[in-house]
Amino acid sequence: MATISLRLATVADAEQIRTIYNHEVMHTVATFDLVPRSLADQQDWLAARSGAFAAVVAVDTDAEPGGDVVGFGALSPYKERAAYRTSVENSVYVDRDRHGQGIGRLLLEELLSSAELSGFHAVFARINASGEASIALHRRCGYELVGIEREVGRKFNRWHDVALMERLL
Repeated sequence: MATISLRLATVADAEQIRTIYNHEVMHTVATFDLVPRSLADQQDWLAARSGAFAAVVAVDTDAEPGGDVVGFGALSPYKERAAYRTSVENSVYVDRDRHGQGIGRLLLEELLSSAELSGFHAVFARINASGEASIALHRRCGYELVGIEREVGRKFNRWHDVALMERLL
């Protein structure tokens, strides 16, 4: 059984995060991004993450010295308008070869703890409505389905619905 630890992501993690994320971009509807990120894009994304919006990585410390990034997550502002400042949106991605090992739950619980410590009140998740595993993960972590956004994303030549889930802290 692998030893998984969580820590704040650094720019040095950019390539491993990019590999995980770009797989989802190119092969799944877990993200509606259509263009894979370049290394520079991923480094910029990480450099912009700080404070309550810092990215967290799950590291398999048995894999190699310093660890192998097997998942990541982050909080992002929910909306730009000032009245929404107490709400955030979470994102969690786990290496496809590591699904079903509890890594997503570790990341999501860490993000919820961080959100609470930062004084946020509501945490939202937008999940492709066909993403049963992700919806189940969020339910296990106390999220409730609050709506379905119909045909809001178009990827792989078809429309996709998005499940909007929320957890109040």
